[in-house]
Amino acid sequence: MTTELIRRLLTESLKPETLEIIDNSAAHAGHAGARSGGGHYHVTIVSEAFEGKSLVQRHQLIYQALGDLMKQQIHALGINALSSSEENERN
Repeated sequence: MTTELIRRLLTESLKPETLEIIDNSAAHAGHAGARSGGGHYHVTIVSEAFEGKSLVQRHQLIYQALGDLMKQQIHALGINALSSSEENERN
């Protein structure tokens, strides 16, 4: 359920060309964050919104989009945020 909420919030806010969300929560069972209900996720996102933005600015955009999820539902979030031009250079 949290994965789909993450997908919806990031899609609405950042209009990604590519969005992959991996839920690693099961691998962290028993961890303090997992006990309090927070999951462990990794997001790979490609969006025009990141064009010309620093890594910190990209992460801030993602945190803003996820809002209150970062307080309870998400304990750890790995982020790979690329602009469209960076993704094109990789391919």
